[in-house]
Amino acid sequence: MDRLFDILAILAVVLIIVVLRSLRREHIRVEHSVSWLAAAITLLVLSRSHRLLAQAAAYIGLESEAAALMLGILAVFLGVFYRFSRIVSGLKDMNITLTQRVAILEYKLHQQNEEQQAKP
Repeated sequence: MDRLFDILAILAVVLIIVVLRSLRREHIRVEHSVSWLAAAITLLVLSRSHRLLAQAAAYIGLESEAAALMLGILAVFLGVFYRFSRIVSGLKDMNITLTQRVAILEYKLHQQNEEQQAKP
């Protein structure tokens, strides 16, 4: 089981490095990187604190620390994915609004061009 915790700690450190490099190269926005960094740090803390995991497993009623760790990881990443789903939904709504506004402006511009051509 210690090997699992070590692998998860390594994956957490790799995730932190990837997010920081992406942030530095401006491939990811700061507000999005915060969620991934928080998830990676949570994963790192959970994989290194066996006593905390044992207490959480006992509280939840699980027999294994690894099961408590996996449950914690699932909860953290579900939270991250939910946050990004809300962001994508908001962007879709803004995109629809923007498309409607552009269509209205094109219609008004087309009307003005027709009015100018009708005047001698």
